[in-house]
Amino acid sequence: MILKELKIDTFIGEPTNCYIILDEESKEIMCIDPAGEADQIEYMIKNVLKGNLKYIYLTHCHGDHIGGVVELKNKCGGKILIHRDEAEGLNNKTINLSVMIDVPEIELEADSRLDDKDKIHLGNLQFEVIHTPGHTKGSTSLYCEKENCLFSGDTMFCGTWGRTDLPTSSREDILNSITNKLLKLPDETIVYPGHGKSTRIGDEKVIYLELKPKLW
Repeated sequence: MILKELKIDTFIGEPTNCYIILDEESKEIMCIDPAGEADQIEYMIKNVLKGNLKYIYLTHCHGDHIGGVVELKNKCGGKILIHRDEAEGLNNKTINLSVMIDVPEIELEADSRLDDKDKIHLGNLQFEVIHTPGHTKGSTSLYCEKENCLFSGDTMFCGTWGRTDLPTSSREDILNSITNKLLKLPDETIVYPGHGKSTRIGDEKVIYLELKPKLW
């Protein structure tokens, strides 16, 4: 697996992490959360990785994660994947927050709606969808056991968790998602979040174990 990370500037002021994954044997590519700068993503896909875009995976529907989806799909193809509980927010400006963060109105439809524990295959790579509600009701994380990595969207960050003061969000849900699902993964799992720097499950576990008696 080859993994490229692009930090894409958005209207919220904090770059969104866009991840581009290549299976070296099949040359199939998945792009996670193309927040914008579709030209740059296209260049990475066609000229650097020299592969074919198979999937555009969305961890959730917020405008700072989906702003480049339509343009990227028009340029490179690829099927848009999102959890079924999140799909309705793609065209609802109140839920996807485009009305709040000054993102141009976004109109797109998912090609496939996913469920918890669904498997996504990219050549010889297998990814498992983990439904991690909390930041939004349909937020997901994407886990690859073979490559020992997790793409956590805005559910888990280095040293903290995602916001829960937004439409369809819940602090109780996000903490349950992290402690009951993500912290069950191997300690050495590398976590690639939607913003900020990467971390490891083992490094984050201590934080939640210490906070749990105070927050639950």
